[in-house]
Amino acid sequence: MRLIAPNSLRLRLLAATVVTLALALAGAQVWLAGLFRDEVLRQLDTTLVRQVDQLSARLDLDTAGQPRIDPAGLSDPRWDQPYSGLYWQIDRLGADGSRLRGVLRARSLWDTQLVLPADTLADGALHWHEAAGPQGQVLRVVERALVLPEQPHTRWRLMVAADLGETQGATKRFSGVLAASLAGLGLLLALAALAQVAVGLAPLKALQRALETLRDGRSSRLDGRFPAELQPLVQDFNGVLERHDAVLARARTQAGNLAHALKTPLAVLGNAAAAAPPGPLAQAVTEQVQVANRQVHWHLARARAAAALGQPGQRTRVAPVAAGLLRVMGRVHAGRGLVVEAKDLAPDLAFAGEEQDLQEMLGNLLDNACRNARFSVTVQARRRDRHLLIDIDDDGPGIAPAQREAVLQRGVRLDESTPGSGLGLAIVVELAQLYGGTLALDANPAGGLRASLRLPAVPDPSP
Repeated sequence: MRLIAPNSLRLRLLAATVVTLALALAGAQVWLAGLFRDEVLRQLDTTLVRQVDQLSARLDLDTAGQPRIDPAGLSDPRWDQPYSGLYWQIDRLGADGSRLRGVLRARSLWDTQLVLPADTLADGALHWHEAAGPQGQVLRVVERALVLPEQPHTRWRLMVAADLGETQGATKRFSGVLAASLAGLGLLLALAALAQVAVGLAPLKALQRALETLRDGRSSRLDGRFPAELQPLVQDFNGVLERHDAVLARARTQAGNLAHALKTPLAVLGNAAAAAPPGPLAQAVTEQVQVANRQVHWHLARARAAAALGQPGQRTRVAPVAAGLLRVMGRVHAGRGLVVEAKDLAPDLAFAGEEQDLQEMLGNLLDNACRNARFSVTVQARRRDRHLLIDIDDDGPGIAPAQREAVLQRGVRLDESTPGSGLGLAIVVELAQLYGGTLALDANPAGGLRASLRLPAVPDPSP
């Protein structure tokens, strides 16, 4: 099982449940053990009262005025067994306050006597004590004062005692069994709570998987069946996504309108310059129109990428985009006999971004590679963790290490003899950075230049 994070809902729910269960079961242990102890003691007291009633009924005087009890009238055989744990004793209380202990006593006391603290008893009233027994046991004692009609000035103190060891042993055994039972019950309830938490929080796991699907570009909204408590959240989140798509669509429309509004006048100027007689003015207008077109194109690309950045559900397969661009480059540079090809482009490789942005970046890099290559240009792509790595190799003269950083700056061109504005690589750098990626220039191991583009990748679909 995955370790539970310290700040997780699962830990909080389980901790609250386990603490509540522990307190409830501990309280139940104390309460039930107390009930059992009180019930056992009540039964013992009831038995002792019956015994003292029996003793009272059997007490009479002989012809000499001495108390006597017929042993045959006492039903419990433990009275005659030494130190059996059940005892009785009769003391004489004189009218002058004198006391004579053990006038009569059970054979089970053998050569000992019950010693109780002095007590004032009403006739027939019962008093309870705990006292030491013949062998150091703790005894439960009930006593009663009795006056016989034959001797109205003499009071007799009748005592019946029982060993509390058996009662305490039964209570201890019950407490042990109860504790084990409650511990087992607590374990089962804790497992049930764990299952309840797992089942109760399972929809959150499903929601997390739906969000991962959305983030990875395999879906454009949260899909799935969720409990009634989560469904409003899912609906609101999908509503936010729909509004985001609507705002993005309006932004793209406005960007397209702006592009059309700017490019039409530029096209008119370009056509007018081309139709004019050759001269410095026509050449300057043509060059500036080209620069303005690239500037507009660059700013629109940045605006489009910034608007689309972080949009959920973006997924662009690399292979079709690369294949289309390679065909275009092959036709553009057909007269040079260049070999423009792709190697090891897996069909499932996907860029987590807009298709137009990927075309923009790959198109600029391929155009630069083809313009500088002698015989061949190669495109390779692979996935590493959550990144898409695309390498574009050419066999041209390459770029010196000291100049590689400078050529990535906006407006910097190493070869001023060729047309261009120096914005191609700068556009690639800025678009890649908007997606959290990078562009690096390095030497091609086979000779020439390698442009390495790192972009966010769409992860493999979950099995």
